[in-house]
Amino acid sequence: MVQELGYLKETASQTAGPYVHIGLTPNFCGIAGVYEADLGASMINEKTLGQRITVNGRVIDGAGMPLRDALIEIWQADAGGLYSSPSEMRGAADPNFTGWGRCPTGAEDGVFTFETVKPGRVPFKDGRLMAPHITFWIVARGINIGLHTRMYFPDEAAANAEDPLLARIEHRHRAETLVAAGAAPSYTFDIHLQGEKETVFLDI
Repeated sequence: MVQELGYLKETASQTAGPYVHIGLTPNFCGIAGVYEADLGASMINEKTLGQRITVNGRVIDGAGMPLRDALIEIWQADAGGLYSSPSEMRGAADPNFTGWGRCPTGAEDGVFTFETVKPGRVPFKDGRLMAPHITFWIVARGINIGLHTRMYFPDEAAANAEDPLLARIEHRHRAETLVAAGAAPSYTFDIHLQGEKETVFLDI
């Protein structure tokens, strides 16, 4: 006798909702005692190698308004171009650099800030070197699936010109949405969700 299988229906898709900050950044929400400090709040210490930089920015909606309830995570290589990951086979990354950070946008001005180091170049899957970059992940109310993008540096024009990913962007003027403004040690990277300046998002 063949047993009838009861297939479960897929759970409905949900946005991050207003609770993403409570679960991921409780100290930011005024909830003490969960973590000594919110995870991802600090990426460097006094022993971290490399050039210290600050990355500020906002997540801007289609109406030109900054989101004040978004959550940003970043991943990047260390100053030597190595990732703090078990899958990193090219060498040992800087033990004093996490390579990962998390920051909510400010409730007053919608600004996020990361204190990090300028990353080194890392190889593309075919071995070509990519330009120094930081990977961003964005989630907020109204975003069903987290959005991925990258930030490149305006003072790395030669490296940017030969970056394999930037070269794949068909409409060249849109590649500019992945390049930060400013200069070391302070960069600004605004992420536009919609509209004329919409940031290029990556399907990864």
